[in-house]
Amino acid sequence: MEHLIKINLPGGFISAGDLYEILLIAESAGATDIRFGNRQQLYFKVTADNLEDLELDMLKSEISYETDADIHPNIISSYVADTIFTHQEAWLREGVYKDIFDGFDYQPKLKVNVVDSNQTFVPFYSGNINFISSVVNNYWFVYIRFPKTIKVCCFPSLVYSEDIPAFAKAAEELILQQKDLFYDQSVVDEDLFFETLLARLPLAYRQISEALKLPDFSLPYYEGFNKYSNKYWLGIYRRNELFKLSFLKDICLLCLKSRIGQVYSTPWKSIIIKGIEQTDRNLWGQILSRHRLNIRHAANELNWQVEDICEEGLALKQHLVQQFEGADLRTYQLSFAIKTQPKTGLQASVVLKKTASGLYDILHTRDFNPNSKEEIFYATQVEPQGLSEKLIALCGGFYDRQSSSSLLAVSDAVDETIIQQEIINVYECKCCLTRYDERYGDPQNDIEKGTPFDTLTDYCCPVCEAPAVEFSLIEA
Repeated sequence: MEHLIKINLPGGFISAGDLYEILLIAESAGATDIRFGNRQQLYFKVTADNLEDLELDMLKSEISYETDADIHPNIISSYVADTIFTHQEAWLREGVYKDIFDGFDYQPKLKVNVVDSNQTFVPFYSGNINFISSVVNNYWFVYIRFPKTIKVCCFPSLVYSEDIPAFAKAAEELILQQKDLFYDQSVVDEDLFFETLLARLPLAYRQISEALKLPDFSLPYYEGFNKYSNKYWLGIYRRNELFKLSFLKDICLLCLKSRIGQVYSTPWKSIIIKGIEQTDRNLWGQILSRHRLNIRHAANELNWQVEDICEEGLALKQHLVQQFEGADLRTYQLSFAIKTQPKTGLQASVVLKKTASGLYDILHTRDFNPNSKEEIFYATQVEPQGLSEKLIALCGGFYDRQSSSSLLAVSDAVDETIIQQEIINVYECKCCLTRYDERYGDPQNDIEKGTPFDTLTDYCCPVCEAPAVEFSLIEA
């Protein structure tokens, strides 16, 4: 018999030294692999014979964990996206995140999200208590999603960064103390909830002067070597969700050797290492080669959400990804979720829900926005083998709709009978498949938007530093 061990990584990060200690304990207990969850937590399995020794080692190291349980969901955050998927001039930076997490003196029983409104890498509303940054320095919107419902309500005031832990604790206590009003209820009186919470928690709130504006969804490519500022970050994804202990140990040791303090987990069950120096990049490449790791999976494989420790959902995902690959399907600006259990909290543009009959319903969110809670049925009671055909058609409909909207916008804005189109070229690096799109330029190399590729001199790939001659035109 095997037992599942879960360790929360509050905020989605852990020091390399602490992770190495966990890996040694897991290895001593007979584990060979580690998984990362949708809420940036860590999992591994041990046999019943090794459980007692593991519990003793965990106690000695003062590591909090759960066995075959998920009573305390992890606090997730967009800290992993800081500086690599967000604007560097934003007020929400490393110090703010860490101060918030240091303020949590309890383990939440409800899901808490702390998310930057400028990114689209970490979901906004997948928690029960969702803090989303505002344009006002150190102030946050709060959206409450009452447990086991899809109802999301905005708190009428902004909350200060330092007050987030206290607010989350008070909101959780109110919900759990009055479950008959606020827990798994088809109708919730949100005004009563907020009035009661304000009376219990007199903090320095701030009036909402500007409504929350979230960016259009576009999942950044989160794998491989990528350059930012004068350093690199490395994203690693595993198709089977399993990270070998031996590989992660090598990662931790190299982090310690090269003075990289932290390893980040993502909501996409991958890991990211930031702050890699140019002089150390070959060392990281050697680790990848030693463990035979591929770090260039197709984008239409990376935009899936599957429930944690769900072999059925994982197998279905892998099958559908193969079908997508065979159809050479574009899935840009879309994300997918497979739900085999009700009310799992996964967010996506397109959702596959398993029904009691074993068949699947296909739904998509309003405007295909994964942060929307309004789901629209596309197809019902679909056999698993028929899902790929339906999904391919749905993706085609999404892009048809986008094209129609674009044409209508041009028609409304331009009166001329002839529209002259500017030729925009996209070039791809033959070495690492990085693309140069003339519409966007290359901010990392200080190349402005709209700069034609053939006018660049001494250009090199921002990822692998291949010269311009290694780029080929792939799209006009």
